[in-house]
Amino acid sequence: MSARGSLNLRAASASIAVALLLLGLKAWAVWSTGSTAMLGSLADTALDFVASLATLAGVWVAAQPADESHRFGHGKAEAVAAMVQVILISVSAFGLAARAIQQWLAGGRTAAAQDGIVVSGIAMAATLALLAYQRFVIARTGSVAIRTDHIHYQSDLLLNLAVIAALALDQYAGFAGADPVFALAIAGWLAWGAWGASQEAIEQLMDHEWSEERREAFLAVLAGHPELRGVHDLRTRTSGHRDFVQFHAAVDGRMTVAEAHRVMDELEARLMKQFPGVEVLIHPDPEGLIDEEGQAAEELLPTAIPIE
Repeated sequence: MSARGSLNLRAASASIAVALLLLGLKAWAVWSTGSTAMLGSLADTALDFVASLATLAGVWVAAQPADESHRFGHGKAEAVAAMVQVILISVSAFGLAARAIQQWLAGGRTAAAQDGIVVSGIAMAATLALLAYQRFVIARTGSVAIRTDHIHYQSDLLLNLAVIAALALDQYAGFAGADPVFALAIAGWLAWGAWGASQEAIEQLMDHEWSEERREAFLAVLAGHPELRGVHDLRTRTSGHRDFVQFHAAVDGRMTVAEAHRVMDELEARLMKQFPGVEVLIHPDPEGLIDEEGQAAEELLPTAIPIE
């Protein structure tokens, strides 16, 4: 297994450990306080646990090497794991909103606020430690599954702050509606987070092209080769932590096959230096020959500023 895969697995395992710790603490706090906001935080942590299990499965599958049935690797397992998390977060938000409305109509109050505040403080400390480690891993692997998990745990900080505020206002300021109001706010935050987290996963599953800035940077590397006469039909995609690129490269038609192959090898070496780990597929063409039509036939090289 690669170093990236090992880092992702350790990050997913850390998420599971933190979720288990918080599950026990928050379950006791819900029983002690009767708070709907705390119940929402517990539900979110329970889904954190399930989502982290999905993340662990996703990054483990994604870390497996390419095989005969999956020649491009298993990177999309990370995007699938991220979508599982999105579904779970959405279900949590809907259920919490329904419970908050019910409590608002019933006029329920909380009890033993100090227990819930202490538990929420411990949860924030544990979450901050996990977020720091996840940022370390994301910076080195670019994992979409760990990044989605990171977004979810970031929201936990606000969730726990909201629980503390709801309990304090209900118990110490006499605002009876604070708990359901904050619970509704938490539900809205979860729903918004689910929407945002889904976008990158969907882009990977749909083989979305790289950003325009990254494509231009890629073309700029190609433009620095003196024997490259043109580039067209550039296609890019990302799967998990792996990037795939293919394009047609025009060279002098009088070159021998061996000479053209040398140019392709040099292009790959330049690209590997600037884009480590990218998998490149180059189709050499004699200069002036373009069999494609439409956008695929558009000459791209003149738009790039060469990088030597």
